[in-house]
Amino acid sequence: MASETVIILGAGAPEGVGGALARKFAGAGHHIIVCGRTLEKVAALADGLAADGGSAEAVRVDVTSASDQDALFERAAEQGPIAAVLFNAGNNAIIPFEELTAETFENFWRVGCFGGFLTAKRALPILAAQGRGSLFFTGASGSLRGMPNFAHFAAMKGGLRLLAQALARDYGPKGVHVAHFIIDGVIDGERVRSTFGDYLESLGEDGALSPDAIAEAYWFVHRQPKSAWTHELDLRPFKEKW
Repeated sequence: MASETVIILGAGAPEGVGGALARKFAGAGHHIIVCGRTLEKVAALADGLAADGGSAEAVRVDVTSASDQDALFERAAEQGPIAAVLFNAGNNAIIPFEELTAETFENFWRVGCFGGFLTAKRALPILAAQGRGSLFFTGASGSLRGMPNFAHFAAMKGGLRLLAQALARDYGPKGVHVAHFIIDGVIDGERVRSTFGDYLESLGEDGALSPDAIAEAYWFVHRQPKSAWTHELDLRPFKEKW
């Protein structure tokens, strides 16, 4: 019988950050709900966890949909306590500002920032009532600085970071561990391998972030005692310029 539930939003491909988080928390005995806009993709991840002896289920969730979020958290709450909610939704693209449309700008913000808000609105009342649990947000270097061709990305990630900071100050005293992770660098995951394989090779050994290493950091923060909580943690390859 699995222990408390862990919800991963934006779970994505098995070989990405979401997949690594799912494997790490499932390996510790948690029941995992993996969520994404494409059911087939998250179902493959859940099936893989089950094949390895874990407890998992897949749910189609658009993080920008209030009704999807409502259904997800109602489903999770019926199964018992929630140990952690991991918001990993977001996307990225190189778009020169003169080519950036209002629609594209808003779409990025809705997924990566507004989606985090909707998640928090549903997760925090449950976690606060429990008096424990983690709510973690995946950020990026764009959370801290805006670079040319990434105005949309910086607005999305910067907003998410400040949302997380406000929530940590509000809900930390209520026993909820809210943390923000700055992922600074290329992630050695399925998406990058399939699209930018040559660039990944050029970075050399340990030149890109390992999804499993990222998951280890999330697990470490999740397991911290209340007397010494981390709110923000930055992770980057040792070769990364910053």
